[in-house]
Amino acid sequence: MGSSSNFGNMLSMTGASIFLPFLPMLPIQILLNNFLYDLSQIAIPSDDVDKEYILKSRPWNVNYIKKFMLALGPVSSLFDFITFGVLLWVFRAPESLFHTGWFLESLCTQTLVIYVIRTGKIPFIESKPSQFLMFTSIYIVTIGMVLPFTPLGKYFGFVAPPPLYFIFLIFIVGLYLLMVQKAKNWFIRKYGYE
Repeated sequence: MGSSSNFGNMLSMTGASIFLPFLPMLPIQILLNNFLYDLSQIAIPSDDVDKEYILKSRPWNVNYIKKFMLALGPVSSLFDFITFGVLLWVFRAPESLFHTGWFLESLCTQTLVIYVIRTGKIPFIESKPSQFLMFTSIYIVTIGMVLPFTPLGKYFGFVAPPPLYFIFLIFIVGLYLLMVQKAKNWFIRKYGYE
């Protein structure tokens, strides 16, 4: 999960840096994003693995992880670029709004994709995560959403996005999670589930 997400973010940052006259996200915002994301993942040890996954021992397979990273990382980048397009062409976003908008989309997609990647099944329907994992994810996403509206948000270079942006954000994040599920299903059919 981390390798595919970071690979996707690297592609997005590189691509955006080519055509933007400013940094796509400030260094302090990247650090905050990583910190919040890491906090959301402290609940992973409370989560259960699907029963059929533990029926046989599975050695650490770095080649499988590399294939997974290369398959799912670009999906993340695609939705980052969609977000960039919405921010630039729909909202005519100045630098600070662009930073805020991408920060919010990045935090949501990184934090919520765990529900798709944690299982080879359909999340929540065929495989339920632990309550603590759900709590930490919702808590961290909520902090991220509220932060631009607080005085603390100004210290990180955030501005309050227009309400319409959140409609786009819900649509982008929802579509991203569906696409990751489809990409994961394709990957499992092609390479198996390790």
